[in-house]
Formats: sequence, structure tokens, C-alpha cells
Amino acid sequence: MKKQGKLEAVLWSIALPGFSQLLSGSYVKGVLFVLLEFVVNVMSNFNEAIMLSFLWEIDKAFAVLDYQWLMFYPCLYMFAMWDAYRSAMPETEEYSYLPFAFGAYFITVGLMLSKKVKLFGVVFGPIFLPMIFLVPGLLIGFVIRYLILRAKVPKVKF
Repeated sequence: MKKQGKLEAVLWSIALPGFSQLLSGSYVKGVLFVLLEFVVNVMSNFNEAIMLSFLWEIDKAFAVLDYQWLMFYPCLYMFAMWDAYRSAMPETEEYSYLPFAFGAYFITVGLMLSKKVKLFGVVFGPIFLPMIFLVPGLLIGFVIRYLILRAKVPKVKF
């Protein structure tokens, strides 16, 4: 079986957590991620909230969501993506989990604040605000990874 590239692994995982694992032959993990995604998605009414958000019916999106279930989604989603990336990355790559972990954290915070935060006077709701919060989460994760890797580089003396 051909090994997936990092980008391919992440993109399949974005499509549906578990797809990348299934394609790479990790069937138990793949089925587990797909099942967990399905259960959390259905129990939280996530697809309905996505549809309502894209129709810009933000108040209805807030009303249909079950936050007790939806709070699991960011970590599940980002961990499945990290696992897919990890299976495709070189053995020597270090700290690449940091952008995924910070992304999950920031998405979760964005979800919790989605009823309160307005950007440019607009409430973006429980779908779009967490997506917006992903960007600084990834950036902070990449910066911290860069700083750690830079600090680990041995200094050359002349």
C-alpha cells in the first residue's frame, strides 16, 4: 500500500475523521474515529447547526446545538487529523503536534465564547467563530514549535 503524503493525510482527515486512517490501513483506528465522529455529530446536532449557520440563521444554530456533546468535537477532530499527519510524517519530525493541540484548544474556546463575541459588530455563531479561532491557534502552535526547535539547535563555535 502506498504511503500517504502529509497533505493528503490531513485533507482526508478534514473530509471526515478516520478516512485517512482507513486509507492507510489502520482500520481499527479509522472505524473508531468515524464512529466517534458520527456519534458526537448526531448527538450534538452539529450538521443541522452547520446548515443553519451557512444559511446565516445563527440564532437557530445556537438553539439546536447540544453543547455537552459538541465540546468533544474539536479535540476529536484535531486529534484524528494529528494522527493522520503523524502516520505520514518523517520519524525525525518533532513537536508537530503543537499546532494541532493549540488549534483544538482555540476552537474549543471559540465555541464557548461564540454567544458572547462579536467581530465587527457581528455574531458569527457556534460554527464560524470556532473556525476563525482555529487560525490563531494554529499560528501560536507553529510559532511555539519554531521557537522550541530553534532553541534545540546546537550553537556552532568558531
